[in-house]
Amino acid sequence: MAEPACQSAGRRKCLRRQPDSAGHSVPSCCPLQWRSGRLSLGHRAQARADPSGGDGMRQPIVDFIAPASMDSSVETRVAAYDWRALAVELDSYGCAVLPKLLTPQECREIAALYPDESHFRSHVIMARHGFGKGEYRYFKYPLPDLIGGIRTALYPHLAGVANNWNERMGVDQRFPADHASYLQQCHDAGQARPTPLLLQYVPGDFNCLHQDLYGDLWFPIQVAILLSEPSRDFTGGEFALTEQRPRMQSRVEVVPMRQGDAVAFAVHNRPVQGTKGNYRVNLRHGVSRIRSGMRHTVGIIFHDAR
Repeated sequence: MAEPACQSAGRRKCLRRQPDSAGHSVPSCCPLQWRSGRLSLGHRAQARADPSGGDGMRQPIVDFIAPASMDSSVETRVAAYDWRALAVELDSYGCAVLPKLLTPQECREIAALYPDESHFRSHVIMARHGFGKGEYRYFKYPLPDLIGGIRTALYPHLAGVANNWNERMGVDQRFPADHASYLQQCHDAGQARPTPLLLQYVPGDFNCLHQDLYGDLWFPIQVAILLSEPSRDFTGGEFALTEQRPRMQSRVEVVPMRQGDAVAFAVHNRPVQGTKGNYRVNLRHGVSRIRSGMRHTVGIIFHDAR
């Protein structure tokens, strides 16, 4: 199972991994106007396994195609953001908010999927693993069309930021321009299980600070979309990041969000410009205690899991 949620001070790590396939998955986090539409549940696979591998093994082959009915809508709304400004926010603070990525109707339709097990590959009760309190479910392939379309559309805009970060940190890995090519790398490395997830919190629930790493390959940025409206649907439940800096105290960033807003944030490390060049900081994210109501969030993670 996953590593302990928290280790001793000084070497504190909160990493959530999926080392086995037993189904005990672990998690993980300018206004635009869009026309509401029905949420397609998806019948075209974003990833599939080819059973005809020459060595008798099932070889993962990516076939990540956002359905045509979603392409224009999702790509248009994602492209409409000021990505230069968002890149500056990510570089400066390790996170950036994309206002109104989803409509209220889309938020309600995604949240309504939670009780239907047919859309998911696993169900995690957080308290059982020391992750906090609450629960979440990992989507299975094929992803719902809207989830898969957003994942595909967001990736190219974030890949440039991720490559810049790796260059500044002296990391050799570079990410391809399209998500299908990156998923193929994950699947070739044995990471073929989808990681997008739907989280549900009720009063008293919270999410410990952690990092969503699911194998040797991981994309440096992920996205969380708030499906519920603060004050109306729930109170408490603030999204928070901590940034551990060398020889300095940790910095905390609390991100205000409304229903349909998305936050893009660093998964693990990011570079910071210092007086003597770039240095690396370590980030974790979590959710504060829910005081009342119910909070739903969808997490968009771009790497797949073992």
